[in-house]
Amino acid sequence: MLKSYKDLKVWQQSYALCLEVYRLTKGFPKEELYGLTSQVRRSAVSIPSNIAEGYGRRTKPDYVRSLYIAYGSVCELETQILLSRDLGYIQVKDKDVLEQEVGEVERMLKGLIKALEKSFTLEPSTP
Repeated sequence: MLKSYKDLKVWQQSYALCLEVYRLTKGFPKEELYGLTSQVRRSAVSIPSNIAEGYGRRTKPDYVRSLYIAYGSVCELETQILLSRDLGYIQVKDKDVLEQEVGEVERMLKGLIKALEKSFTLEPSTP
């Protein structure tokens, strides 16, 4: 039984991804501090934050809505990682590690969303 959103594997994985993003963006050019660096970090922070927020809302529709926002941030982050690599801000090996971590979070979010949405259909509807 889950006691907290922190017990969710997807939250743990996305939190670790966020820490990795912060570590790697420390090396971005200073002129990108308010540009790409900030945007990449905000996308990364948004993922575990929205998972936590949705969990705290305590209704399935709100939870799923927050998970979809987190999923959107995953897609945004993936694009920004590619851009960072193409601009030479991160090395290919770091991009590959991040893409793998992003892919895992994406799969976990899809699974959680699917399970929650499926449980909606199992609840009896009121006339």
